[in-house]
Amino acid sequence: MHEKPITPAQLRAGRALLGLSQAEVAGRACLSLHTIKLAEAEGEAHASEAALAAIRVALEDQGVIFLDADGGEGPGIRLRRSGPPDEGLRPDQLTSDNDI
Repeated sequence: MHEKPITPAQLRAGRALLGLSQAEVAGRACLSLHTIKLAEAEGEAHASEAALAAIRVALEDQGVIFLDADGGEGPGIRLRRSGPPDEGLRPDQLTSDNDI
């Protein structure tokens, strides 16, 4: 399976959602701080595919999900759900007491 490339903006956003510094991501990915800066920078200089894969794994291990561009929308990220889904109330549980 070939994964879509991730963008520098997705890397920055994923790191920000986790509250990690560039140095912390570098440590988790076993890369240099310079490599993280290259990966997150827009422009000519880029990190290697191997470095990007290591960063991706490090962020995914912490709960980041990378989203491909979809339906004209750009690529993005979200965090993996940390608990069971909230299924709400069943119809037989609806009363005026729990009406918002």
